[in-house]
Amino acid sequence: MAILPALMSVGGCGEGGAGGSAAVTAGDPSFTPGDTQSEYVIGPGDLLSISVYEAPPLSVNDLPVRPDGRISVPLVPDIVAAGKTPAQLGHEIEKRLKKYVQQPIVTVMLRSFQGSPDRQVKVVGAAAEPQTIPYRANMTLLDVMIATKGMTKFAAGNSAVIVRRVPGGQQRIPVHLSDLVKDGDLRANVAMRPGDTLIIPQSWF
Repeated sequence: MAILPALMSVGGCGEGGAGGSAAVTAGDPSFTPGDTQSEYVIGPGDLLSISVYEAPPLSVNDLPVRPDGRISVPLVPDIVAAGKTPAQLGHEIEKRLKKYVQQPIVTVMLRSFQGSPDRQVKVVGAAAEPQTIPYRANMTLLDVMIATKGMTKFAAGNSAVIVRRVPGGQQRIPVHLSDLVKDGDLRANVAMRPGDTLIIPQSWF
């Protein structure tokens, strides 16, 4: 029985990481999800809300991160947001505001997110909906397939590969998508890393 349609009906499975599914490590037995610096890093295209405690005029809702990675808020123009966690950005804004506000407390919240390019997972080839997905802590191959709505009927799922950046070059990791998605074999579910590219070839027969 195909596992993908059943799991797509479970609320939040595609958005919340691995859930209760088992995951084995792709290509590196020493790798654990904690190695991926799991706290979210802001990137261009993200939508933020900046809240300054007891200072509504300095707070901003639905603030997009510009393509150059910067944002502007009242009294703090042109500050770099990309590459920082929300907490780091909040502390940086607090430092800038101390010239104008006594003991400012700043909270940065993500309204929507794209992620920096090196924190994204790309899916190309014979996926139903090829796309770029923001990496989330503990993301697995199954999470990626749910986000892309599975494979096309012409996909050669068991010939798919994950291309991963490693020191000195790239690593190609074979994965068995058909076993995972169509047969429900969770042994084929592997941990993803930020920057991975999943390539799903098309069958020619």
